Amino acid sequence: MATMGILRSRRSAAQLHALASVEREIRAIDPAAGRKYLRDFREAYRSYDNVLGASDVRRQVGKAGIVLIGDYHALPNSQRYLASLLRDSDLRQRPVVLGVETIFSRDQHILDEWSRGEIDEAELRQRIRFDLDWGYDWLPFYELLSAARDRGALVYGLDCMPREDLRKIGARDRHASDKIAELRRRHSDALILVLFGESHLAPQHMPALLQQRLPEEPVLTVLQNVDALYWRAAGETHDHIEAVRIDEDTLCVFNATPLEKYENYRLCLDRWRRGDNDHSAPDLAPTLYNLIDGMVRFLGINQYSPHNTTQPRLLVDLMPEVHSRNSDGLLRRLLSRKGFTAQDRRSLLRQVRERGSVYLAPINAIYVRQFRMTSSAEDAMRFLHQACRGLPNRCNGKAGAPHAVPSVPLDRDDTFYLAVFEHALASFGSRILHPTRPVVRDSDVDELFDVTREDLAEQTSLPFADAVEALDFLTQQRRAAANDPLMHAPAFSGRKYEYVAEQLGYLTGNDLYDAYLEGRLSCAGLRKLFLTHIEKPGVAREAYIQLRTRLSSGQRG
Repeated sequence: MATMGILRSRRSAAQLHALASVEREIRAIDPAAGRKYLRDFREAYRSYDNVLGASDVRRQVGKAGIVLIGDYHALPNSQRYLASLLRDSDLRQRPVVLGVETIFSRDQHILDEWSRGEIDEAELRQRIRFDLDWGYDWLPFYELLSAARDRGALVYGLDCMPREDLRKIGARDRHASDKIAELRRRHSDALILVLFGESHLAPQHMPALLQQRLPEEPVLTVLQNVDALYWRAAGETHDHIEAVRIDEDTLCVFNATPLEKYENYRLCLDRWRRGDNDHSAPDLAPTLYNLIDGMVRFLGINQYSPHNTTQPRLLVDLMPEVHSRNSDGLLRRLLSRKGFTAQDRRSLLRQVRERGSVYLAPINAIYVRQFRMTSSAEDAMRFLHQACRGLPNRCNGKAGAPHAVPSVPLDRDDTFYLAVFEHALASFGSRILHPTRPVVRDSDVDELFDVTREDLAEQTSLPFADAVEALDFLTQQRRAAANDPLMHAPAFSGRKYEYVAEQLGYLTGNDLYDAYLEGRLSCAGLRKLFLTHIEKPGVAREAYIQLRTRLSSGQRG
């Protein structure tokens, strides 16, 4: 296995390419990042003692008195992580109090009215001036408040004015620490969970102030997604590191990548710059183009190449149109004009609902209703794979021709393995940009045979009998040798066909990623896979078999 340094480098390369562009844009808009108060946080947490599992974190939280949880305000995962803690059955042994920076202490009476059910969500949002005074996404924060109310936890606002003046930020820390000490006096036996901006949790900031006010109180600091710790943990051998222990009183959990963090912050900055407070139509085109650019740089692709041999020809002219809206109306009209059938439209709308986005190869467009790092990165990779082959499925705007028809139609096997190959490269590229994305391995498929009928239907979105047949096919495919007669397309069709093509592609994508980490696949070899014209008759099945042979043999490529 590669050393920690090599693993770290291979896991991080594409992300760092994409991240550089986002950070440049953020620095140009928000120069405050260089202030000492913010540097205190970045410089305090550079290394960790050991790796932890999610159960270790819950155990530490459960036995603490006060837990300070770092919040990266622009990242929904930050608020949703604390909501998940509040829903955790392991923490139900004690009463819980939740304190939040988002709401001013002066507005406690408004929060209490909502907690008692006297006002609704809309009135709460308006009266605490959420959009005017805070401005980040409402939905994940409201999910947190709702999780607290469902849990029976008391919720308190901890912040005070002024928020925009970094010269007064120390006064806000002192005010919040005083309020937390007051909560401890009022709720002597409760577990107090506090969500506050991560920079406030540098050791010399709020943790030190609380130590002065409550010297006997066990205070645990739980950070989230600290950049330096994330990059360091990328050298560990595990697929995904849940958390690390920095010291006896400080942990860091990972539920997002740095690229995901800063893309969300860039979206907030763009919305604020445009004066858009209703969060209705974020411009996600720069986000998608940046994901594509990160992968292009990783693969060593020249976007301006005039020839199509070891490079795609003029990739820069093939960039997709990006639609980013909150409703499906635009997508329906677009698909209808381009001749997509009603069945095609239903299938694509289902993908948008489930994944948040979809790549439309016939019109070379990406439709994004909600930015989710895993699916958006996949769609960026689906485009790149098409572009490397000259957009073979593009219908060139001809209505009634949503699917490009090759001069020689593909047989059933090539059609199936073309879909598998496309899913494999999409999932591989997504994992290069988002290494912590959920993975599907053969052991996960095997475990599905042991779950209940109801769970199997839920996890596969297939009726029980269809799910069993699909899993049998997947197992046979994964165990078959390259020249095995079982290496053919399934006899079934519809959703079951789509499921096995997708899952077989994801399994192959993980094999590719493992081979890349182990140094058996170079960027040049990966680029060749993207350039292979699998849409030509007789190529897709043979290309898949050759890839399976190479990956299973352990040879370098």
